[in-house]
Amino acid sequence: MQLVIVESPAKAKTIEKYLGKDFKVLASYGHVRDLPPKDGSVRPDEDFAMDWELYRDKQSRFKEISDAAKKADRLVLATDPDREGEAISWHVRELLGKRKALPAKVERVTFNAITKNAVTEAMGRPRDLDHDLIDAYLARRALDYLYGFTLSPVLWRRLPGAKSAGRVQSVALRLIVDREREIEAFKPDEYWSVVAKMEQDGTAFDARLVRFDGEKLDKLTLGNEGSAMKAKEAVEQGRFTIQEIETKPLTRNPSPPFTTSTLQQEAARKLGFSASHTMRLAQSLYEAGAITYMRTDGVQMDGSAISACRKAISERYDGHYLPEKPRHYSTKAKNAQEAHEAIRPTNFLQSRAASGDEAKLYDLIFKRAMASQMAPARLERTTGTLLDASGRHELRATGQVVKFPGFFAVYQEGRDDSEDEDDNLLPVMHKGDCPAKTGVEANQHFTQPPPRFSEASLVKRLEELGIGRPSTYASTIQTLRDREYVRMEKNRFFAEESGRLLTAFLERFFERYVAYDFTAGMEDELDEVSGGREEWKALLEQFWRDFKPKTEEVMDRKPSEVTEVLDEYLSDFLFPPREDGKDPRTCPLCEQEGREGGRLALRGGKFGAFVACANYPECKYTRRFAQPGADGDAAEDGIMGKHPETGLEIHRKTGRFGPYVQMGEGKDAKRASIPKDLPDFDLEWAIKLLSLPRIVGEHPETGNEIEANIGRYGPYLRHDGKYAKLQTTQDVFDTGMNAAVTLLAEAANRKGGGRAKAEPIKTLGEHPTSGGEMKVMPGRYGPYVTDGTTNATIPKDMKPEDVTEAQAIELIDARAAKGPPKKKARKKAAPKKKAAAKKAPAKKAAAKKAPAKKKAPAKSKQAAKKDADD
Repeated sequence: MQLVIVESPAKAKTIEKYLGKDFKVLASYGHVRDLPPKDGSVRPDEDFAMDWELYRDKQSRFKEISDAAKKADRLVLATDPDREGEAISWHVRELLGKRKALPAKVERVTFNAITKNAVTEAMGRPRDLDHDLIDAYLARRALDYLYGFTLSPVLWRRLPGAKSAGRVQSVALRLIVDREREIEAFKPDEYWSVVAKMEQDGTAFDARLVRFDGEKLDKLTLGNEGSAMKAKEAVEQGRFTIQEIETKPLTRNPSPPFTTSTLQQEAARKLGFSASHTMRLAQSLYEAGAITYMRTDGVQMDGSAISACRKAISERYDGHYLPEKPRHYSTKAKNAQEAHEAIRPTNFLQSRAASGDEAKLYDLIFKRAMASQMAPARLERTTGTLLDASGRHELRATGQVVKFPGFFAVYQEGRDDSEDEDDNLLPVMHKGDCPAKTGVEANQHFTQPPPRFSEASLVKRLEELGIGRPSTYASTIQTLRDREYVRMEKNRFFAEESGRLLTAFLERFFERYVAYDFTAGMEDELDEVSGGREEWKALLEQFWRDFKPKTEEVMDRKPSEVTEVLDEYLSDFLFPPREDGKDPRTCPLCEQEGREGGRLALRGGKFGAFVACANYPECKYTRRFAQPGADGDAAEDGIMGKHPETGLEIHRKTGRFGPYVQMGEGKDAKRASIPKDLPDFDLEWAIKLLSLPRIVGEHPETGNEIEANIGRYGPYLRHDGKYAKLQTTQDVFDTGMNAAVTLLAEAANRKGGGRAKAEPIKTLGEHPTSGGEMKVMPGRYGPYVTDGTTNATIPKDMKPEDVTEAQAIELIDARAAKGPPKKKARKKAAPKKKAAAKKAPAKKAAAKKAPAKKKAPAKSKQAAKKDADD
């Protein structure tokens, strides 16, 4: 028997169809072991010795592989054709060797696509494991471990609220924070544009003023309304004729097929997919044999694929759409060993594959690959120059027309934050024509700050800087979101205050290790290792020699010293100049109440950093870290007015967690946070918030009250211990009985509450083995997937609505392989007391009491650490 090892059961199932009966294909389900998450897993003092630990949930899975290997004559390691795939194969071989289950013949095969031809050809061309790629994997894994496990404890002890740091993660976070700083520092400039609305032969077009009173206009020349109105008046009074018509041909060539990075970018732009979702879909398409391997830096296609693509183009379109010679693209990857064929369909005759989001992604991949071999698009750009009688005022109209679509017929690449003024069509015009002027507009504009990063633009920027590798971008971005260092709003990254503080800490104390050039240089060195041109332990030694002393130096500082340094480092952000010219560190509350010495500074607390007054505890003024200056909150603090019923004063205050209102003092004081969706906050709103909770009325079925209120997670309805979410603060006061009953019923249905049957989140196809329809369902303990027989929990990092058919099969099969869930053993009931005549022996036996256990003395920190390491 020949044993073949791959990563996933879906891939195993597909490959087993192509191989003979002599082959048994088993899945490792990804990596089988890793460095234990504790100190000492990598030991620099012992020549960077590394300890590996088999994942607990892979114990039974690997036993199956080990048992099969003992019976096999040949072991074929057929994991993915990249560094991670090489590492999985290495781990499997090492573990089998330790268990003395390694067959006499061990070989490695790789294929770029899971098709019968690719698999059978690969089986005929086996090789040894690539030790250069394995060394590169070991170097990366050790670097990430040493960086994270050495730096994170420093953060926990010296920067309250920080969760972790990572070699690539921290630099990606710095990019987002730096962009936030650029936006905050940006000062908008006013400018105006003057546009004439023209018409020629029934076709309307715009002509922009480009020269006024003999002076060429730049973007900011018309900087105020007065100059703009003068220019508008001149255009209105002038009679403009066509002075010149210039026509230029343009050619646009297609983009190469997708790499990992460009696929993530384009799927984000065109489909709105996150990087992690895109990679999950691509993995499923690859394992189903629909596309080639999805982790690649290469842009070239195999010669046979180019021929197949050109044939498909010639069958779909006439000869003009097919160039005379095939197009060849050169890769920008720095290491050829890690650059494979571009992502493309395995069959160019198959224009559709899969369903749902997988089908959308396949369509994108198919069209991009086909367009890459098509003829260029030919366009014609026309520019018309119009002058008035004096010759001192000039208008310009531009437009373009597609003369031959070429690859546009299949695909056009998306763009980030682009503005194209040349896409308008112009009428046929000749020199001397005098188009009709139907109106003139003077429009006010302001220069805009650089846009916040989207997933697509962040991935693009990381790749441009050479930071990380495209295959890791999805997990890097997900980590930033999981750690709550950033948040997404309208598909843009916003830096959270914890992310800003962490970045400031790293820039101040570990500047070298979050520098873009240092991180990019480290990637170059790792590429040198994978190319066999550098020794991996020498790379680690060079890194550790400087990094370890730096962490020890910071650890020797007191938390208060760290806070003082950050206070000075962030002073421009936290305390920007005041409009009145006074000291920006002056406490507004002390200033208002006439106290001296009220000076603001950064402080560290249990839940993170905040700004506080030096007069504490006499002055209890605080504000959140991410509130530069007063931010409008503290400046508005004070008495808002009196409550119409109680007569008590209502105060507006700013605390560590933001602005709030308070009525009364001491234990009887009533407080309410001011929601962010109330920009025009006044006394009326303060009274409303302090009146909460609001009773909507009695539920028509139960007779119990329905309550509307605002909680930790936003506005909500409550009835009989069940909740329903409201959208806005206004809804808390406006929602009536009918709407409330409906919202509560819908929420109960979504959660499977009451008698209503839970509706599936998503319905998939039939399970290939059980034949049952697979559904993604909401559950009491989280979403799960089921085929009617087996229920499998959906991992936390996977969105239930994103689960694909292949993933559902994999989850159900993995759960079924574990067998039915073990029932918890019930405790036996205590035996009933026997008759009084038979109590004596029992009493005698009970007389012997076990000696009381002495409380063990507390271990020292060093002893506890040693136990953890052991």
